[in-house]
Amino acid sequence: MTFPRRWTWPTLPGLGRWVLALLMVALLAQPAWGQTAGAALGPPTPDQTTQATRAAEAQQALAAAGQTTGPSATPLPDLTRILPTTTDPNRLSASLQIVLLLSVLALAPSILLMMTCFTRIIIVLSLLRQALGANQLPPNQVLIGLALFMTFLVMGPTWAQINTRAVEPYQQNKISQMQAFSNGMDVMREFMIKQITAAHNEDDVYMFHSYANPKSSQPKTWSEVSTTTLIPAYILSELKVSFLMGFRIYLPFLIIDMVISSVLISIGMQLLPPVMVSLPFKLLLFVLVDGWHLVTGTLLRSFG
Repeated sequence: MTFPRRWTWPTLPGLGRWVLALLMVALLAQPAWGQTAGAALGPPTPDQTTQATRAAEAQQALAAAGQTTGPSATPLPDLTRILPTTTDPNRLSASLQIVLLLSVLALAPSILLMMTCFTRIIIVLSLLRQALGANQLPPNQVLIGLALFMTFLVMGPTWAQINTRAVEPYQQNKISQMQAFSNGMDVMREFMIKQITAAHNEDDVYMFHSYANPKSSQPKTWSEVSTTTLIPAYILSELKVSFLMGFRIYLPFLIIDMVISSVLISIGMQLLPPVMVSLPFKLLLFVLVDGWHLVTGTLLRSFG
């Protein structure tokens, strides 16, 4: 009599048994995962809503107190310690002064070249160096330095008036910024008008005014001439005066060059450059008549 074979566990390798056991554990734990996922995706419970509200209120309270809400958060800097507020006039005025100072420094070269006596001085000194025939002597640094200090000397009274009528009242909060600019510009206009009138170059003003205002008549008073019209007219007047002075300085040295050239040709020394012979004579003449004193004195007196 034979009995049926009883079912036995299939023989599997060791790794296969471990994989099968893990699958069975996963199938048994699946309902719990579903409940957890459903709780996360479903609508919030009243307890969760209350906890979220309390967390938001706590964060708002910490933010209002200026504290951080996390270990990685960094506090924001207090900008009122760096930038002035509009409720502090003194600090705002100091900041505006710094901005104005930087603006003036950026525009200083243009102002110095266009609205002062620097243009006339540097052109006359450059023509004097060419008349002497010396190659880059005096050097550019020396000529520009001399022209700058002469400009400071000539413009000293004008700048003192600007300081008295514009800068000091503005620093003392007696006038506004626009009023200070207007007062300073009035002083500069007086200087430019004086130089144009002394050189009799009013025609330049009429020319620029007619171009700027083609439909208006010729100005009868200087107050009718705008600053944008007066500045180019002043520059053109300075160019005319400086070239006229340069021609007068150039003429004696030109005569010396002509005399030296004619002498060299008459004695048959055509191969000898006349400049090499005339340069010592021109330097001797310039030193004997104290030329630098005469030129700089003439320039200073030309401004009145």
